[in-house]
Amino acid sequence: MKLHTLWRFLALLSILALVLAACAPAATQTPVQTEAQTEAPVATEAPAETEAPAETEAPAATEAPVETEAPAEKLIFGMLLVGPYNDHGWSQAHYDAGLYVQEKFPGAEMIYVDKVNPADRPGTTPAQLAEDLVAKGAKLVIFNSDDMKDSALEFAAANPDIYTIHASGDSAWKDGKDYKGLPNLTNIMGRMEYGKMMAGCAAALTTQTGKIGYLGPLINDETRRLAASAYLGARYCWSEYLQKDPAELSFKVTWIGFWFNIPGVTSDPTQVADDFYNSGYDVVISGIDTTEALQEAKKFNESGKTVWAIPYDYIGACKEAENVCLGVPYFNWGPAYLKQIQLFTEGKHQPVWEWNGPDWTDINNPDTSAVGFVKGAALSADAAAKLDEFIAALAGGLNLWVGPLNLQDGTVYLAEGETATDLQVWYLPQLLEGMEGQSVPSN
Repeated sequence: MKLHTLWRFLALLSILALVLAACAPAATQTPVQTEAQTEAPVATEAPAETEAPAETEAPAATEAPVETEAPAEKLIFGMLLVGPYNDHGWSQAHYDAGLYVQEKFPGAEMIYVDKVNPADRPGTTPAQLAEDLVAKGAKLVIFNSDDMKDSALEFAAANPDIYTIHASGDSAWKDGKDYKGLPNLTNIMGRMEYGKMMAGCAAALTTQTGKIGYLGPLINDETRRLAASAYLGARYCWSEYLQKDPAELSFKVTWIGFWFNIPGVTSDPTQVADDFYNSGYDVVISGIDTTEALQEAKKFNESGKTVWAIPYDYIGACKEAENVCLGVPYFNWGPAYLKQIQLFTEGKHQPVWEWNGPDWTDINNPDTSAVGFVKGAALSADAAAKLDEFIAALAGGLNLWVGPLNLQDGTVYLAEGETATDLQVWYLPQLLEGMEGQSVPSN
């Protein structure tokens, strides 16, 4: 290589070195930029947006099942009540059962019409009122009275897509005398025969005159067997616990003509109760929907007469006059209605006939027992103890529908040792021998 060329080459290398040296500080200044980044909270805390609970921790997706567990749509069920919804008797027991269903079954909503009877709604049938409930969205309708039997059948036949429940009745009972076999009609009834036996027992253990009055509604199969059950309970406790002759026990039934008072149509239950108390009957067992017997007992007691009463149907009935109330046999419709509504929503409902008894492990369990008995404040401690023995005996299998039993006219009803079938009890044709009162309606 020539000298000047070498110098030229070396000069170029020098220039190149200087250039590289000049560029080197730019690379070594990088920490200044990273230091600036660490000092800049905005850059490092930018994830504040991504950490916002509303977006990254939003429970909407994970909590969604809370909403999906509720029914997709509201289930409206309708109820027709023969009397006022707050009558402290039959109709209020059904109304409260509707409230029970609403509480236990999310999405269920009750709509109702009360005072569904010829006196309060002349010219209007229960079937027509049921159609109104359907127009308001009801998918299931409950007819709450035996008096509505024809309308329940008419409505069920005309509305095959509406599940119909008739409280009492036998149209769905395949072995019954009036089986209709409608695919959307169910009958539900409580075995109040047990409750009436308890009422009769409490009356027999308390009476000081040996005279028990029974304030009855209208006369039919249901009311005959219930009055007879009260008599059987009274006769058993009179003889077994008090060791008294059954022939010395008076048991009289007086009917008013309907489930409750209709002025100008029925006998006045207040007057009937007064007649009992003025005739030496010191305990009156009510078989009507309302509480006149209890109210009159309170008035007589306040005037200095020692009398008592046993109301019917509604668990809270004694509260009207606790000082003269021996107790109350009551219906608890809620569990049976809840079961049927659950089956309906699941598409598993079938036409059934149910005659539901007490839960003998606890007859007053609100979730399991169809029939109960609440002892009243006027029941003495001794009578209460004997009544408990009687209830325990019933729970253990004691059956009072066993012969020998005759009908009121002396006809043999059950032979010695014969046990009545459900058919024989349900369709009791007369009152029993030993009972005073009318057995069949007057023409």
